[in-house]
Amino acid sequence: MPNRVRKAVFPVAGLGTRLLPATKTIPKEMITVVDRPLIQYAVDEAREAGIEQLIFVTGRGKSALVDYFDHAFELEATMGAKNKSLEVLEPSNARFGEVVSVRQQQPLGLGHAVWCARDIVGDEPFAVLLPDELMYGEPGCLKQMVAAYEQVGGNVVAALEVPESETHKYGVVDPGATDGRLTEIRGLVEKPPQGSAPSNRRLPGATSSSPRSCTRSMRRRPAQEARSSSPTRWPS
Repeated sequence: MPNRVRKAVFPVAGLGTRLLPATKTIPKEMITVVDRPLIQYAVDEAREAGIEQLIFVTGRGKSALVDYFDHAFELEATMGAKNKSLEVLEPSNARFGEVVSVRQQQPLGLGHAVWCARDIVGDEPFAVLLPDELMYGEPGCLKQMVAAYEQVGGNVVAALEVPESETHKYGVVDPGATDGRLTEIRGLVEKPPQGSAPSNRRLPGATSSSPRSCTRSMRRRPAQEARSSSPTRWPS
């Protein structure tokens, strides 16, 4: 049986240019959906899956993400003096040692962001969550993925079915054998030309990976981590 997944990496260093002007002064992960910011949904999903250590890979101007999970003593004191319940703040108060942050000094891609957390991840399996992909389910997506990892080991990714007319916008799975809700991945095709995708299953923002994934990311040149609009096939 593989080791338990205890750590999760949150690549949150991006500038959020596609959401401007909202992200001009706040991180995109702090944008509120209903009554809480996006990062809270991602952290709630991680905690439900049994994650014990939250690793934020941040950049300049992203200190609000770490501050959000700290205790706000002045606020708590004011609310306490007015006999207001502090229960609403509990999800945003991290436990001692639960949150760790590391800087990604340059925007060199998702793989590089995960590599920046390599020394914190160590030789353990870990999850990767992209907070701007808001997924809802019971149980949560990551909890289902962790269960799949415990069953088969290796690297596990979530897949989302999309209309075939939209497959050219995403990274798409080249599927192999299927066992219930688990499907073997023979390869990945990044933004295939319309009508040529091997399936209609795209990759959203959740991954459960073996510790070797950090090492593989380290061996790639930074240029290979840049976003590409041309079709690219990645072997499994």
